[in-house]
Amino acid sequence: MSDAKSKADDTAEDSATKAKGRKEKERNDAALAEQAEVKDAEVEAHEADPDQPEGQEPPSADQLRGEIAEAREEMGDTVEALAAKTDVKGQAKAKVDDVKQQAEAQKVRAQAKVDEATTQAKENPTPVAAVAGGAVALLLLILLLKRRSS
Repeated sequence: MSDAKSKADDTAEDSATKAKGRKEKERNDAALAEQAEVKDAEVEAHEADPDQPEGQEPPSADQLRGEIAEAREEMGDTVEALAAKTDVKGQAKAKVDDVKQQAEAQKVRAQAKVDEATTQAKENPTPVAAVAGGAVALLLLILLLKRRSS
């Protein structure tokens, strides 16, 4: 009978050992699964933003919204600049307006010089008359020389 009792004790001991082994294996498997999840989360976080330094918190949702709004604004400015460069009709109109402004400025400067010369001629008519007389004399001399040579 002691043989049967001994076998029963061995079987019970084996069952307890097996149950203990299963529980330990389950705990190890759970720990390994948890470690794998943490590692996967780290890899996923790094893949999501590879520029994010390790150990630094990722930006908040409000920060990301601000960055997105800023990027949209910059992109809008870039698109406007590109559209302006491709708008030939608009560029031609701008060039015409620019040339008109330059011509108007030249006209104003020329009118100021004419007004200044007119004022000087009124104040001191002698130099103007002398210049005019010299021009007339020179013109007559040229005409006489042409007649003689022909």
